[in-house]
Amino acid sequence: MSEQVRASHILLMYAGSARSTASRSKEEALTQIQDLKTQVNDGADFAELAKANSDCPSGQQGGDLGTFGRGMMVPEFDQAAFNMEVGTVSDVVETDFGYHILQRTA
Repeated sequence: MSEQVRASHILLMYAGSARSTASRSKEEALTQIQDLKTQVNDGADFAELAKANSDCPSGQQGGDLGTFGRGMMVPEFDQAAFNMEVGTVSDVVETDFGYHILQRTA
């Protein structure tokens, strides 16, 4: 089992999520992230969607978070990233920061 992965993500924060400046409701964020997941499933470019939609500063790099080891991310994110195959995209993952879609790149 790999001790390090590389992943990209799209994060949609909502009012009340950790470190959030977003004004959207939790329900609006969930609806929007589900729509983005559908677009990815239909062949949209993950990096372009991250640049256009992600609330994380990594969005400007297409969502790229670089390489990280186990335990460096919050538990829900960590579990999703380490249980994915390279090249796949996760289902929606909820953390204290909001809703994420992950793409494992290495």
